[in-house]
Amino acid sequence: MVDREQARPLAPAIERPSSEEDDTSLQPQKQAHKKLIKRCACPLIFLLLLAIVIIVLIFTVFRVKDPVITMNGVKITKLELSNTMTPQSGANMSLVADVSVKNPNVASFRYSNTTTSLYYRGIMVGEARGPPGRAKARRTIRMNVTIDVIADRVVSSPDFRTDLGSGLMTMSSFSRVPGQVKILNLFKRHVVVKMNCSTTFNISTQAIKEQSCLRKVKL
Repeated sequence: MVDREQARPLAPAIERPSSEEDDTSLQPQKQAHKKLIKRCACPLIFLLLLAIVIIVLIFTVFRVKDPVITMNGVKITKLELSNTMTPQSGANMSLVADVSVKNPNVASFRYSNTTTSLYYRGIMVGEARGPPGRAKARRTIRMNVTIDVIADRVVSSPDFRTDLGSGLMTMSSFSRVPGQVKILNLFKRHVVVKMNCSTTFNISTQAIKEQSCLRKVKL
C-alpha cells in the first residue's frame, strides 16, 4: 500500500501571473481610456468657452442701446403778422425742426416713417411725417422736419391774447420714431423712440427763448 501511494504522480503546479504582469497588461487599456477622455473633453471645453464668449458679447458689445433723438433747434418760417403783431386770418406758418438721431449700437438702426405733432395749449395745430432712413453704427444723422401750422387754431385759443401780451408763445411737440436694430443678422430688436418737447419763442423776433425735451425709449 505504501509503494502504490508513493508511485502516484504529483499534480502539475499552476502558474499564476504576478501583479506586475497584471499592471503591464492593463496599461494599454488605461492609456486608451485617457486618450478617449481627452478627445471628448477638448471639444466640450471649446464649446463651453465659445458659449461664455457669446454670452459676454451679447451683454456687452452686442447689447442693444437706446438710440438718442435730440431737438437741436426750431426755426419759424412763413409767419405773416398783421399790424397788431398777430397772425393774419387764414394764414399758415411753418416750423422747421432740426432733429438728430444718434445710434450708439455696433449695428445700424433702421427707422420707418417718423411722426411729429405740434400742440398749442393742448390743441393740435400741425402735424408732419418724415421719410424712413438709416443711422449707421455709432453715427449721428441730422434731418429737418417741417411742420405746417394752422394759424386759425392758434388765434382761436382763449389763451392766445395773453401770450400775445407777454410777447412769448409756448408750443409743445410729440415725435415718434419706430425702428429696428439688427446685429449680425441674428439678433433683432424693435425700438420705438418717443420725444416730448416744449419750446418757448418770441413772437416778434421769432427767437427761441427756452426749450426742454423728454425722451422715452421702448425696446
